[in-house]
Formats: sequence, C-alpha cells, structure tokens
Amino acid sequence: MTSADSRQTGGGAPDPAAAPDPASAAGLQAFAVELRRMNGEINRMTHGFAANQQLHPTDVTALAAILDAPAPLTPGALREHLGLTSGAVTACLDRLERAGHIRRARESADRRVVHVYYEASARMAARDYFMPLAEATDRARARFSEAELTTVLRFLAAINEELSEAPPVRR
Repeated sequence: MTSADSRQTGGGAPDPAAAPDPASAAGLQAFAVELRRMNGEINRMTHGFAANQQLHPTDVTALAAILDAPAPLTPGALREHLGLTSGAVTACLDRLERAGHIRRARESADRRVVHVYYEASARMAARDYFMPLAEATDRARARFSEAELTTVLRFLAAINEELSEAPPVRR
C-alpha cells in the first residue's frame, strides 16, 4: 500500500494527479460514509417536506428535477430522469398539480407537447421549508476558501456525472 507521501513526482513533491490512497483520510470508505450521511440528512428533510405538503417523496424528487432543469420539462423527459413509467409520472404530476406545486401548459404548435412548470407560490413554500438546509450549506461554505469550494463543486459535478452514467441496479 502506498502512502500519499510516497506518491511523489521526480522533484520530491507529492503528485497532485495521483489517486488517493484508499486507506487515507480521503479514502473511498471515508467518502462513502460522508456521502451516506449527507444523503440520509437530505432524505430526512425531503421526506419531512413531502409529509408537510401531503406528497409522496417521489413527488419531491420530481419537483427538484423540474426546478433544476435548464428548460421546461416534458412529462417524457421527467419520466426518463426519474426512471418511472408513464403512468407513474402522470400520477405524480396529477398530485403535484392538485397540490398547486406545478402547472402543465401546451405551448407549441404541436398541441401534444406539454411543458411542466414549478409554480412561484410553491417555490416559496419549498424555500421556506428548506431554509435550514440553505443556512447549513452557507455555514459550511464559510469554512472553506474559494479555491476549496471550486474543488468541492468539481467533485460533486464529477460524482453526479459518474452516477448518471452508471447502469441502474437490476433486481
């Protein structure tokens, strides 16, 4: 097993491009633990919001996808993103529309095309509920330099990219 100190460039300095030692403080196990902890905390908040809004947790995942999309989503794009059946996405959108979180609109010349929008009033409810998450994120960000935060964002983007390309788990 090599240590970070033994992975050095010819000049004696550690090689920043070398993969981290799995046994180090930045090893895979440490990342797995912290990612599971973060996922658990975010799930706890998401499930709380779902219960508060009388929604299913999947509905909240759909809301996040709608909110984060660079352009209005179609039900088909949402279905693909969530990995659900057409019927499940329709039921989800029906619940979200009844609860006032989204609206569906036919905006193109092709009347079959439906776009899904997150309602402004629902954004306020979500913003209010998730304010503790935003505040915790801001407090945590304050502990790091701009360069460190840039690295963290690169890591999060990279892991999300890797996960999005991973095959789904089949049972």
